[in-house]
Amino acid sequence: MAPSASLESFAQRWAAKLTRVYDRIEHGEVMIERPHQHHHQGQRIHVRVTLGVPGPDIVVSHEQAQGGAHEDAYVAVRDAFRAARRQLEGRIHRQRHEDHEMMRP
Repeated sequence: MAPSASLESFAQRWAAKLTRVYDRIEHGEVMIERPHQHHHQGQRIHVRVTLGVPGPDIVVSHEQAQGGAHEDAYVAVRDAFRAARRQLEGRIHRQRHEDHEMMRP
């Protein structure tokens, strides 16, 4: 889809929120596209968030049906970043658990 300064700024604000959850994010990439589809399926917005973190990257893909309203792209971005945050929180939880297990005698 055509680049939008407003949508880009929106995604950057969500990315900044993730750095408060996990300060070891090394890099990130957000891809927002509207793939070509048949008319009877309607428009869809596809968002992919990739986060470079220690260990395997976190990759989240999210699709949002678009009912003609411009705001649906924002909903898809929000939902993708929320899913990325949940994955980050899960990784933090697992790392803490592993660190705790390593410290046991």
